[in-house]
Amino acid sequence: QVQLVESGGGLVQAGGSLRLSCAASGRSFSTGYMGWFRQAPGKEREFVATIRWSGGSTYYADSVKGRFTISRDIFKNTVSLQMNSLKAEDTAVYYCAADRTDRLVFKTTPSEYNYWGQGTQVTVSS
Repeated sequence: QVQLVESGGGLVQAGGSLRLSCAASGRSFSTGYMGWFRQAPGKEREFVATIRWSGGSTYYADSVKGRFTISRDIFKNTVSLQMNSLKAEDTAVYYCAADRTDRLVFKTTPSEYNYWGQGTQVTVSS
C-alpha cells in the first residue's frame, strides 16, 4: 500500500510560480510511475506530467510543456512539480498519483494509476 500526501498549493498571481510536493509513504517506491493530474470545477481530471521512477524520464501535457517541471527524489520518495509562468487556466485541484507497474510507454490517464493523494488547490489570479 502507498499513501500520497501533497503540499505546496496556494494562491498566486498570473506569471508567478508555485512548487508542489508529494510524499509517498508505506511500501518503498522503487519502480513504476508518479504523476500529477488536475481537475478544475466542472471539468474532468486531466493529465499534467509524469515521471518514470526508474531512470527519471518525463512527459508533459502540451498545455504545461516548457512551464512545468516534474522531478523526483528517490531517497526521500518524493515527487515535485515546479510550476512557472502560471496562467489563470492553471487554476485547479492538483492531485499526485502513483502506480508501481513499470513499462516503457508513459502513463497519462487516471485509470493507469492505483494510488492518489487528497489533492491541493492551486489558484492563479489574473
